[in-house]
Amino acid sequence: MPTELATLRGVFTKLARRIRGPSLVDHLLGLWLRRRFQRAGILVVRRGWPLPQVDNYGGRIEAENCGFFPGVHLECWRGATIRIGNGTYLNRNVEIVAAHSVTIGRNCKIARDVIIMDSDQHALPGAGLVVKPVVIEDRVWIGSRAIILKGVTIGHDSVIGAGAIVTKDVPPGGIAVGPAARIIRTLDV
Repeated sequence: MPTELATLRGVFTKLARRIRGPSLVDHLLGLWLRRRFQRAGILVVRRGWPLPQVDNYGGRIEAENCGFFPGVHLECWRGATIRIGNGTYLNRNVEIVAAHSVTIGRNCKIARDVIIMDSDQHALPGAGLVVKPVVIEDRVWIGSRAIILKGVTIGHDSVIGAGAIVTKDVPPGGIAVGPAARIIRTLDV
């Protein structure tokens, strides 16, 4: 009898935690957004305007269980891939543009107005379009208004400061700050 009571208590505890989290409307909005993905887990869309926008021009967008806030914009070009890992959330007005591939790991926290793109989005005179994949590993925090540009790999457990413009790789546990995304310290991970 005590184990049945403990099991029942555990079920109610999980239910109470779930109710305090995203609402039913947030889950329904996630189902609405999910139809634009080729593969997705449970998506939660926090209420607010504008709703997240997905422009898929023939690519592949995959996400595990993750959260989207208002104004998120995903743009996936023909043959490109966007992958978002479990437990990651994209805050208001995050924009991700993939001409080849953008991969975001698990449990990443991406703040407001962040831009992540794997190309310059246009060819330069006398040269073709330069496209290089972007990889953001697990448990990365990216501060507000940071810009992650083509060819960058951000190592697991890193922190990118607000307003940083990341043009070079960041090692695992690295803390990159300032407009030049200068690495000021590396965490023991």
